[in-house]
Amino acid sequence: RSLRRGSARTDRNRHEGRRRRCGSVSLPHGFKTPQSVTSGRLLASLLLIFCVPLCVVQVLQSCLLHIVHKGRYIASNYRGAFFRAEHNASEMEAYCSALCQLRALLHLAQRLIHDNDHGQLYTPQDADLSARFVQEYSSMHKACFYGRCLGFQFSPALRPFLQTIVISMVSYGETYGKQQSGIGTAALSLLTSGKYVIDPELRGAEFERITQNLDLHFWKSFWNVTESNILSGFTRIASNPVQVNLTLTVPPASLRLPLASDPSLSTTVSPPIAHWGPGPVSMRLISYELRDGQFTPVLTDPPGSAGLIVVVFCFVPQNYLRNWSKELSVPILSVDYSLSPEAPFPRALEECFYAYCWALNHCHLLGSTAERVCLAGDSAGGNLCITVSMRALTAGIRVPDGIMAAYPATLLTTDASPSRLLTLIDPLLPLGVLAKCLNAYAGSDFQTAQPAERRGSLSALSRDTALLLSDLTQGASNWIQDIMGRIRSEQIHGLECLDLLPKASALDALLDDSVMFAKKLRAMEQPVTLTVVDDLPHGFLSLAQICKETQFASDICVARIRDVFRPDGAGGGRSAPAEP
Repeated sequence: RSLRRGSARTDRNRHEGRRRRCGSVSLPHGFKTPQSVTSGRLLASLLLIFCVPLCVVQVLQSCLLHIVHKGRYIASNYRGAFFRAEHNASEMEAYCSALCQLRALLHLAQRLIHDNDHGQLYTPQDADLSARFVQEYSSMHKACFYGRCLGFQFSPALRPFLQTIVISMVSYGETYGKQQSGIGTAALSLLTSGKYVIDPELRGAEFERITQNLDLHFWKSFWNVTESNILSGFTRIASNPVQVNLTLTVPPASLRLPLASDPSLSTTVSPPIAHWGPGPVSMRLISYELRDGQFTPVLTDPPGSAGLIVVVFCFVPQNYLRNWSKELSVPILSVDYSLSPEAPFPRALEECFYAYCWALNHCHLLGSTAERVCLAGDSAGGNLCITVSMRALTAGIRVPDGIMAAYPATLLTTDASPSRLLTLIDPLLPLGVLAKCLNAYAGSDFQTAQPAERRGSLSALSRDTALLLSDLTQGASNWIQDIMGRIRSEQIHGLECLDLLPKASALDALLDDSVMFAKKLRAMEQPVTLTVVDDLPHGFLSLAQICKETQFASDICVARIRDVFRPDGAGGGRSAPAEP
């Protein structure tokens, strides 16, 4: 009790001293204090003293609440016969270590608020700030965020799943590079995963190593294991059966499409040719019901649908598309675009644009009349949906009636922003992985460590990371920025008949991409609806069946797409489902 009273007096004295030194502080526009939190007074002090963005405050709030709850549990149960003193001490130490490491986010958030203009979330091409961003990432001890504190900022229902993913990833990384098949490597990883289950500190240190040292081929290999025939068979059990599930390979032939301004005239669309010349485009047709024209000469009932969804998803597996096909009662055409680093920009864009044009020309084969067309995509797929629409506008052909872009990547640079600070601690989208993906998409060469190599010191990790991100900042980022800078404002102005429905999470590292892009569209008086959900990570659509929070977020996406297909043409910019 005396310790608590002394601590309380010390906190009050410090707070009064800061008030006398700082005086009254007003919060910047767009930032607010969270309401009704257990550690509300401490968070209010953080906001007043540091003036940090709300996304960072949410992470601090989660960390502080875990410390408070753990402290109360220890105070109430430390005399119990089954109280595990060592375990609880390690838990408290881990969260206190995480709280100490979060000082980097506070420091960078302060700098962002000080340097950015009013209403701006990032300062383009600020070399000094980007360098400090890289320096903080290199010097942070990030292992604590991937051990006992893994996913503490997200919904509690997601933490067991995130723990399973990280344990699988570090186990797979230990055996990666050995002469075995993907399934064989996965089986060997299962045998070595036990030590990472019982030792969270070892798991965190190993996860930090692989995120900074292993190349993009490792990440593709790991996620390809989850899409193997054996594992995908289990996911099909939980999804709705569909009548049509066809793989299509479209040969590289030129297409003729009517102009939107004058249908009596037409234009030619060439097949994708970037990097290795003309090549086929792979797609998959999914339809809950067999409809008229779906690659069969027999007339069926029901007739062709008036709607058509062309999806360019990055994370969403097929079983969710089956569910969407049933709920929306429309056929879905999924584009299997080529991935980097084998197919850097603009190959994926060319393939998606060609698939969109082919779908417009051959909608009768897909069981649709294409009276209304919606593009849907997440993450990199959301970016492709937006750029496909812009390319359609440039070519003078029909643009889609709406876009549902979930957590899209629209800021393809290393410029720091409030939400980008979360990549310093995000288990699903750490900065090192984001940098590798961006570099590979741009087609820039970079050096990577060998899979079997072990780094024994933090300084070695820091040098590798700084070298990688420095190369990215000077090369790929500037190159893509130049490409994206060629998109004129007139192109966005021309999307006047399109409803853009971006959707993101408050704790997503790409949240600011959606916010600033929606703000730009709204300033141009274009219809746009931005929906932000709480406590979910990047890629939450692939977790729709994990918990009720992710299912609710997926239901909102379905409702937004349904708005695009409404007969009166009212899209997501004028109608929204009830949300908390």
